[in-house]
Amino acid sequence: MLSPLFAEYPTFLVFLAVFAAIVLTMVFMPPWIRFLKSSHIGQQVRDDGPETHLVKQGTPTMGGVIMLVAVVVAVMLIGFPSAETYVLIGAILLTGALGLFDDASKVIHERSLGLTPKAKLVGQFAIATVFAVVAVNFFDIPPTVPIPFVATLDLGVLTTVVPIGEGISLPWLYLVFVNILLVGMCNAVNLTDGLDGLAAGTVMIVMVVMAAIAYRTDLLEPAIVSAALAGTCSGFLWFNSDPADIFMGDTGSLALGMGLGCLAVLTKTEFVVIIIGFLFVAEALSVMIQVAHFKRTRKRVFLMAPLHHHFEKKGWSETKVVIRFWIISGVFAAIGFSIYFAASTMGVM
Repeated sequence: MLSPLFAEYPTFLVFLAVFAAIVLTMVFMPPWIRFLKSSHIGQQVRDDGPETHLVKQGTPTMGGVIMLVAVVVAVMLIGFPSAETYVLIGAILLTGALGLFDDASKVIHERSLGLTPKAKLVGQFAIATVFAVVAVNFFDIPPTVPIPFVATLDLGVLTTVVPIGEGISLPWLYLVFVNILLVGMCNAVNLTDGLDGLAAGTVMIVMVVMAAIAYRTDLLEPAIVSAALAGTCSGFLWFNSDPADIFMGDTGSLALGMGLGCLAVLTKTEFVVIIIGFLFVAEALSVMIQVAHFKRTRKRVFLMAPLHHHFEKKGWSETKVVIRFWIISGVFAAIGFSIYFAASTMGVM
């Protein structure tokens, strides 16, 4: 562990986590790609997707496995592992395992759909619920949702105390909110992962901001975890840029989404994270709007959902969509951080 050597330089530790995750990802990804190719483990492309994506058929997937390994090694090597660290990493890894099972199902059955939506949601809700209960009862996370410059919503008004040990509090409204937030982010990032470099680039931007927020909140461990997540996304981009040598799969995208939601809970930015990660929200909303409108009218609002495919259908190149979405993600991440910074400085958050 390097943390004792640089304990007086926490900023350096955060940057070191980024560097370590980048290096680990770039070192271990090439042999993983070779293994996947030799094992004929490749992506199954949707038949109804953009025609230009058919060439991606068979591209190695499950790159998220190496990303998660890099994050865990970097955090354990750089940080001061605490209970919060283990629970945060545990939630990320469990969600990644759920995604891995889904990816494996796709490969084995040679289809673009793995687990049923219901099965994935059950697993995600279970992980989110356990994390929320642990956060409230053992990490003293208040069951509130601060909305900067507006109000702080108290979602602990309906609380049940289960007589186990010193008592386990179950703030029902807050648990519902956190479940929606975490599961929503999981699937929003997953939906964003549809173009080469799109999810990795946008998550990298968002995680840098989350690391800054955690650091400013004096939460060094979550800052290091967030920095490691940003670093592994950066390293993964080397192999995932167009044309991609490997995809992260649900193993990576679901885990990254869960990590983002959990970090928001620990840093009490449950509302602000919706602004910071608004690109993911927009991608998810585009699917919801498309499905709801089509069921009602049999007509489509977008040429294709999620949103990035709509612009592909309009004639934008894949690279143009990705770079412009990176820029949009950066704008919203900056807006979200600015709101957080102003609110925390003025003492209204």
